[in-house]
Parts: sequence; C-alpha cells; structure tokens
Amino acid sequence: MHIPLDYETLRVIWWALMGVLLIGFALTDGYDLGVTTLLPFVGRTDEERRLVINSVAAHWEGHQVWLVLGGGAIFAAWPFVYAVSFSGFYLAMFLVLAALIVRPVAFKYRSKHPDAGWRARWDWALFIGGLVPALVFGVAVGNVLQGAPFRLDGDLRSHYEGTLLGLFSPFALLTGLLSVAMLVLHGAGWLAMKIEEGPVLVRARRFGSIAAVVSIALFALGGVLVAGGGMGFRVAEAVDPAGPSNPHYSGTVAAAGAWLGNYARYPWMILAPALGLLGPAAAWLGIRHRSHALNFAGSSAATFGIIATVGLSMFPFILPSSIDPGSSLTVWSASSSHLTLWIMLVVTIIFLPIVLAYTAWVMRVLFGRISLRDVQTNPDFY
Repeated sequence: MHIPLDYETLRVIWWALMGVLLIGFALTDGYDLGVTTLLPFVGRTDEERRLVINSVAAHWEGHQVWLVLGGGAIFAAWPFVYAVSFSGFYLAMFLVLAALIVRPVAFKYRSKHPDAGWRARWDWALFIGGLVPALVFGVAVGNVLQGAPFRLDGDLRSHYEGTLLGLFSPFALLTGLLSVAMLVLHGAGWLAMKIEEGPVLVRARRFGSIAAVVSIALFALGGVLVAGGGMGFRVAEAVDPAGPSNPHYSGTVAAAGAWLGNYARYPWMILAPALGLLGPAAAWLGIRHRSHALNFAGSSAATFGIIATVGLSMFPFILPSSIDPGSSLTVWSASSSHLTLWIMLVVTIIFLPIVLAYTAWVMRVLFGRISLRDVQTNPDFY
C-alpha cells in the first residue's frame, strides 16, 4: 500500500494531534472542572449553587468526549506510552476516574431531594469531582517532566518502581496546584460569560483574580525549577526518525536543563510560555475592567500556552524514564506502525471536523446567560 506521507512526518503529525486533543479537553471540560471546584465558594444559597451548576449543565457530558478521544489516540498511536502510563499510573488514574464518575452522579442526584444536607453533600461531591482531576492531571505532568520511575526489560515489558505517594513530589505538587489555578481561572472566566450580574459573579471575579496571579507565579516558578533543578533528557545518539519503533533504540540520557534546549533550536516555540504568562495577565485585566470576552480569552490562552509549553519543551520525548533513561519513550521510538498511523490519520481527517463542527453548533445554540429567575422557573434545570 502506497502511503503519501513518510513515517517521520506521520509521527510528528500524531504527536501534534495528541497535543490538540489534550488541549481540547482542557479548554472545554477544563472550565467545567473549574466551575465545580468553585461551586462551594461562589454559591452560598441553594439557588446560587444551582445557578453555578446549570452554567455548565448543557455542555459537561459532551466535553468528556475529548478525554475519550485523547485516551484512544494514545492507545492506537502510541501503544508503548499507553502501556507504561496506564499501568504505572494506575492508582492515580483510578483516583481520577472515581472523581469523574462521582461528578455525573452528583449532577443527576443533587436536586432530587429538597433536604439541605443532601444537597450540600452532593455539592461537595461536585467540588471533589472538579478538584481531584485538575490536581492529579497537573501532578502527572510534573512527573512526566521529571521522568517516571519505569524501565523496560529485554522483552519490552514495563516495570514500574514508583508508588502512589511517590507521585506527589514537591515539584509535581507545584504543577498540580498550577493546574488547579489554571482551571479555576478558566472556570471563573466561563461564569463571567454565562451567568447574570450578581453576588455569584462578584465572588467568581474575586477567585478568578486570585487564580490569575497564582497561575503566573506558579508557572514562572516552575520554569525556574525546570531550568535550574537538574530536570531534562536528551537524545545522545543519532536516531533515525523513520526507523522502527523500539524504545531500546531511543539513545536517551539524562541532561540537566535539556527541556530548555528546544527554545534555542526553534525560537518560535517561545510563543507557548509567553501565552502561559500573558494569558492570565489578560484574564486579570478582563476581570478588573469587566470585559468578559477578554477574561475568557485570557484564561483560554493561558490554558493553551501552559500545556503547549510542556509538549514543546519535551519534544521529541513523550514519557522519559528517571531510573533508566535508555527506556525513555520518544516520538521516534514509541509509535504504532507507518500503516496504522496513516489509516488513523485518514479517519481523523474525516471525523475530527465533524466533532468540531458539532461542538461549535451546540455551543452556539445553547449559548446565552442564565439568571436566578431561570433557575427558579425552568423545570429542565438541575
């Protein structure tokens, strides 16, 4: 079968598509997570909390499609990455899935009973369903930057030598808190776009302002620690980008500060960390000047920039190993076959525009501010 794109190009395309799917999840379901994390703090009465919940009620289920697509893409395009990460980080992923399962149950059952205690418990369940995934996803990114404690034996079987508590190192906790601050800012930006003026929005702006400042501070601190903390890996040997997928041929060694090397080789990449710093600043300005569009655009830019910074800094690495750098997984050593990547790309070219068009259509049809009066009178609201 003739494939019009070479193996190296397809690998880079699928590395970029994986980033698109992860960023798509963060931009869409990310504000859902941020809103539910804010729920107990911006809504003080039952009706105020129902207002917050119904600001995302029309979208949250559809947004989880991005997470499913991202997991499926990793499984099909990067099978070594899927095998190592989903087995090594199993307990952390179970924690995330448990929180994500609690969230829809809380959405559905929260208003089924008028008892205040019943509703308060489900409100805190929604809070956990927002906070835990945001925190653990950020912690996972911190561990990827530091390198995961796994090795591959001669038969390419993965041996993970870490523990659940070991994932929560000081640097990983910093990236976890950055993730929470980033998504809280995004959630506050969504509330500014979606709900009427009133006490809830005033509180959301207050928390959004704090989250913007914290995001800038943690992102800058993370950059300083990456630059001076001895983190980084590099490919020390000549590797054929179109060669066979075999992690034992990665030619990887640990190299302090190597995560900054791509910015010297490809200066345009500096746009990502610039967005990561300027996005929260723009969101803060939007909050201060009551510009809801600037607020949400800034939080979206921050989310895009922070996540893109990680991917661009690490290229061509996807999952480095802290205990055996030679087992590290890269774009060149961990992909599926040439034919598999090509077939998947054709399918993606057909269906991804449909997903994007449907998402845009739903957002347009369901867009519009909601008020406390809507919560009081609309029988279809949670």
